[in-house]
Amino acid sequence: MNNRIKTSSRLFLFVCMVFTMACQKPETSLPPSSKQTVSKEFSDYWYQGKAEVNRYEIEQARYGEIRKGDAVLIFVTEDFNSEKQVKLENYNDEAKAKAIPILKMNFVVNFNTGIYPYSVMTSVFTPVDLSKTLKISNTVQEWCGHTYTQLNLKSNQYVYEGHSYFENEADESYTIGAELLEDEIWTLIRVNPQSLPLGKIKIIPGLIQARFLHRRTDVESATAAITESTSEGDSLLTYSIKYDTYQRDLNITFKKSFPHEIVSFEGTYIDGFGSKAKLLKTKAVRTHHLQLDYWTKNSEKDSSYRFELGLK
Repeated sequence: MNNRIKTSSRLFLFVCMVFTMACQKPETSLPPSSKQTVSKEFSDYWYQGKAEVNRYEIEQARYGEIRKGDAVLIFVTEDFNSEKQVKLENYNDEAKAKAIPILKMNFVVNFNTGIYPYSVMTSVFTPVDLSKTLKISNTVQEWCGHTYTQLNLKSNQYVYEGHSYFENEADESYTIGAELLEDEIWTLIRVNPQSLPLGKIKIIPGLIQARFLHRRTDVESATAAITESTSEGDSLLTYSIKYDTYQRDLNITFKKSFPHEIVSFEGTYIDGFGSKAKLLKTKAVRTHHLQLDYWTKNSEKDSSYRFELGLK
């Protein structure tokens, strides 16, 4: 009986250790395989076991007014299960053979509209070899309800799945041509800005804007350009998109030198409904920047990192 108890205790401790290790597993594990063509500079920066966390002071247009809030852009490398299109967690030989190294971006925006808050998050999963982005998802949460949207690349087209508390867009499922995604521009900049298309382009607008404007997500036409400037000794590039199909533009400014940090962004469009509708500009400027393994910073004492990021 005592031997059985000892054996059971050892087994229990082993299981606890396995689960503890799993919870603490870093977001980025394996660098790209030899088939991936990334530079040593890229590998040294993105495969050091840390994420890049950036906080922006944002002025967000909503309901015909400008709201102040926080935006956080998180970039981190992961191994992606190409069949399930989720983060790879089971590292057996079969799974590793299907793994795709990606750069993931989580784009989080928080602001208040009067009494109630908005929480918005977009996730983008782009292969580091700059083959087509495999997946993006978006959630919008506020006191009236919440929405969820997801695009998955399948058979060279995007499968759209949308769910909302609004009757006219409650549950939608359809396919879209695999054109440039506005939401992948951010990850393309970080991997290689030279991959950005210029001139007349076909583009799928960002999921946040589609939800805020209640526009059906589909391929639109636009014009894209890059301009160069200098600020505080840094050479900057601004990637600009002007939509042809409706009144909206987007400008993303980033450092010309690697790792092409995004320093600001802004977008102009008609915001609000009815008599409150007006042309407004949403803009954000980076205020704080950290590189850290944030997934291990989950104890109460680690809340000090929020102050380092300028978050309340």
